[in-house]
Amino acid sequence: MAVRVKPGASRERVGGRFDGPHGPALVIAVHAPAVDGRATEAARRALAGALGVRPAAVSLRTGAASRDKLFLVERPAPEVSEVLRRLRDGSTT
Repeated sequence: MAVRVKPGASRERVGGRFDGPHGPALVIAVHAPAVDGRATEAARRALAGALGVRPAAVSLRTGAASRDKLFLVERPAPEVSEVLRRLRDGSTT
């Protein structure tokens, strides 16, 4: 899944949409700075928490040095797609 990371945010947040190079992306704002992979790790954990999966089930596929990343969720439950859509698009239906 496509993610846009906003490192160094004053408030951590998972939600919102960014149309980036990987298509519509979920926005994840984290406190961690973009240094030594700390923002990526914080985003990975935040994504796992928002989707209700174990952090170990979420791995980075591409974008280690970019704000635009692709994460892979191993064996996602069917409802994960709906949760992602609600977080990204703000839909409640």
